[in-house]
Amino acid sequence: MNDTTKYKVLNQREMMKGHTLADVNAEPTDQQQKLPFPMPVKEAKGTARIVLPLDFEDVVQDKNLFQIFQDRKSCRAYGEEAVSLKELSFLLWASQGIRGFAGKSRQVTFRNVPSAGSRHPFETYLFIRNVESVTPGIYHYLPQGHELEVWEEREDYGVELTAALNGQTFAGTAPVTFVWSAVPYRTEWRYGLHAHKYMLLDAGHVCENLYLACEAAGCGTCAIGSYNQELLDELLGFEPGPSGEKNYEFSVYAAPVGKKKTKA
Repeated sequence: MNDTTKYKVLNQREMMKGHTLADVNAEPTDQQQKLPFPMPVKEAKGTARIVLPLDFEDVVQDKNLFQIFQDRKSCRAYGEEAVSLKELSFLLWASQGIRGFAGKSRQVTFRNVPSAGSRHPFETYLFIRNVESVTPGIYHYLPQGHELEVWEEREDYGVELTAALNGQTFAGTAPVTFVWSAVPYRTEWRYGLHAHKYMLLDAGHVCENLYLACEAAGCGTCAIGSYNQELLDELLGFEPGPSGEKNYEFSVYAAPVGKKKTKA
């Protein structure tokens, strides 16, 4: 490891640490300065929407919690069977569904996953290839109404998505691939320099809920942290490169989902 790489590694380690005595003199956060809060969800683009069903209790198979924990593992092979709309609805609800709002102007969301300060900095995008009653394409989840909005109807995104996910074909061709983006200012507003550690912890909470929900519903998934930032952001239409804008958004995590492939 050369000196340049070592310096970068040591800085990254420091980000993982908790609060220190030096924080006593840190600049107040934007919340402490009473600056306007960021909205907890991204506004819809005004495109066509799909209302997701909420009567999805029947998609949960007869598995107790212990069995779900015991059987949960990464799955990279999916059958040709379509994911049902109810199953997809359950997975979205379990990983980013909103239970309720709080605060003036509905500034805080309570969801089915924990998040530092209830800031929930993530948005969910879906690359759908084989979901019942849904046209293949790219979709954005609107948790405030439990809906999907169409970003682009297209069947030929597989090659681009596989490239964006560093050649992982199983992820580029899965029945549905979840991609989570971060809108970092949601957490930075409250936590300042400590926000980025919390956001990475929060991303793990989201994906683990997806794992458990998939296992309960007879589906499989596999967390993906290896991707090409520029290609994946471009595929979702995000602004390229670093930015100081408060509403800046970029991809941080992905997970393909499908029905588990049965062994021959």
